[in-house]
Amino acid sequence: MSIEHRILELAHLRQNAYRAGGEKRIQKQHEQGKYTARERIEKLLDEGSFEEFDTFVTHRCTDFGMEKDQPLTDGVITGHGTVNGRLVFVFSQDFTIFGGSLSKAFAEKICKVMDLAVKVGAPVIGLNDSGGARIQEGVDALAGYSDIFLRNVLASGVVPQISLVLGPCAGGAVYSPAITDFVTMTRGTSYMFLTGPKVVKQVTRETVTTEQLGGADVHAGKSGVAHFVAENEDEALALVRRLLGYFPQNYQERAPLLTCEDPIDRPVPELNAVLPDGANQPYDVKDVIRSIVDCGEFLEVHEAWAANLVVGFARFNGRSVGIVANQPKVLAGVLDNAASIKGARFVRFCDAFNIPLVTLEDVPGFMPGTTQEYGGIIRNGAKLLFAFAEATVPKVTVILRKAYGGAYCVMSSKHLRGDVNYAWPTAEIAVMGPDGAVEIIYKKELDAAEDVAAKAAELKEKYASLFATPYVAARKGYIDDVIKPATTRFRIIKALEMLGEKRDGNPARRHTNIPL
Repeated sequence: MSIEHRILELAHLRQNAYRAGGEKRIQKQHEQGKYTARERIEKLLDEGSFEEFDTFVTHRCTDFGMEKDQPLTDGVITGHGTVNGRLVFVFSQDFTIFGGSLSKAFAEKICKVMDLAVKVGAPVIGLNDSGGARIQEGVDALAGYSDIFLRNVLASGVVPQISLVLGPCAGGAVYSPAITDFVTMTRGTSYMFLTGPKVVKQVTRETVTTEQLGGADVHAGKSGVAHFVAENEDEALALVRRLLGYFPQNYQERAPLLTCEDPIDRPVPELNAVLPDGANQPYDVKDVIRSIVDCGEFLEVHEAWAANLVVGFARFNGRSVGIVANQPKVLAGVLDNAASIKGARFVRFCDAFNIPLVTLEDVPGFMPGTTQEYGGIIRNGAKLLFAFAEATVPKVTVILRKAYGGAYCVMSSKHLRGDVNYAWPTAEIAVMGPDGAVEIIYKKELDAAEDVAAKAAELKEKYASLFATPYVAARKGYIDDVIKPATTRFRIIKALEMLGEKRDGNPARRHTNIPL
């Protein structure tokens, strides 16, 4: 056979692979508002950068007549390319071939690119659109899932892992995205659950739709499984490209330092008036964040879940940072079970990948009540404390207003190895707020007073002047400086520059035992 004939044969095989499950299935995919596996890769990666592996792989199942249908790629497209010129590895499940169901060969393709990603130190992006395990393969399919889960775990903290759920993701398949660092879902076209509506109906007699059980908004707002929700696939893929810009390639590197046209000494005079006159009045901490970060750009993570704590990525003078901020606008910024878990996970990601942490604090304490105590607020609050204490990246904290009790300790205080801790003149750092403190400290005076309300107001003012200020903590060195709100951006940038070559570590051990 001549070389020309062999080249033609290669072209024919590759053309067959590109046809995927055929025009009818591709058309159906489009009708559902979904791209094909290859179209998704093309939109995610830089133009012309994709290098495909294992195009000619087929499944090896011979049961149930499967040997008569062996499409090339076996339902998953794998390889590497670039995003904004930076190397990434990618796999994209193809729903047009066997419903994107996973076989042993399918899993081996994914494992190959994950192994390579760890070897060369580059992020892994998974595009999930699958009906689950390929039933015809039985335990081989389950083994394939387990092989992928193992690699997700081994790659955790080594290279960033991002999952896009762009269609169904059910049963055991959900655990791979759940292990990865960030999950993005599309509204109306993607869903995740361990057991579907039919099984739920059989076991619990509960009637629920697919969307109600595992839709994007459910996982973004109720379970916290999804970090981002996009309106469509274009938005989801663009979001991931933006997200990657804040990350380093791997745990040994730092995130790209961008040229910044936003002056580092830009004053922010509006911050001098951002706090309401009343200590218990709310404001939006996102206004503070956007006013101090480069060009007002802030990529919020978990926006719809535990909104009393705001976390996300921004830049200061071109340097990527993770921001953790209490949100007085929601539940007064109190820390509860969900917020503690959300914050701990985010802090640990930033620490794993050398991303400095900037904490903006205005926290009245931990949420009281039986619901929180029964839900494990002690254990969950300890997760956030543990994460901040364990983190060795640069840590800069600014106390805007309240910093009460154990919540003061937890929110990246100096005592948890906070590197630079600032406070605004409005900061109130104390064991508890004036209302509660007066009832305890001045109980006898209140009991003896003729006008209890007037006496209480007098004593609250006295307590606030003595304790609910930043200066007691500053005198003890727990606060490095009390700063003008308008200078916050400049002071944070100078602190981060000073900490640029910070070296810190933890004691030698197998691993920590965070209170999960």
